[in-house]
Amino acid sequence: MDITFVQDPQFFSLAILPLLIFTARVADVTFGTLRIIFISRGMKLLAPFVGFFEVIIWLVALGQIFQDIGSIVNILAYSAGFAVGNFVGILVEERMGIGFNIIRIITQCDATDLISALKTNEYGVTAVDGAGKNGPVKLIFLVVKRKDIENVIGMVQQFNPTAFYTIADVRSAKGGDIPHLYRKPRKPWFRQNQKGK
Repeated sequence: MDITFVQDPQFFSLAILPLLIFTARVADVTFGTLRIIFISRGMKLLAPFVGFFEVIIWLVALGQIFQDIGSIVNILAYSAGFAVGNFVGILVEERMGIGFNIIRIITQCDATDLISALKTNEYGVTAVDGAGKNGPVKLIFLVVKRKDIENVIGMVQQFNPTAFYTIADVRSAKGGDIPHLYRKPRKPWFRQNQKGK
């Protein structure tokens, strides 16, 4: 198979170089997205570390653009890399699951079994009585690792499927009865139940 066309300068400028610019831009924007997320979560050491590599890759990509500033293909590759990099950065951050979340659960049903299941799985639970639009409710609060969210929501859906819940980021958590914050995330609750059947 003849691959001599790869060495053709025109092929390089119209295909190889734009691909390299696109890849570099995806990488640097991915790092940039992660850096912003880490800053918002107070990760003082991780954010500058990621930022260092972000700037290096950005300078390489920008340097290639300025070498041929009039190339529409390079400009499109640069712009497309920026767009895709944002998407990839969010996906990577979700997969990493770094940080903590607070889950607030509000249910009108009896929450005894749900609270018991959460405590059995070593989640620190705070439960208080409240009054909702249609009568008495139970409010349940717990701080969990992001990787544990699926497990907790699985328990909510099993024991109180009509419960209302919200999930929000937590910059930091300290003190209290939260041993689950210092152990490995558990397998999703619904998968555990399926294996047990």
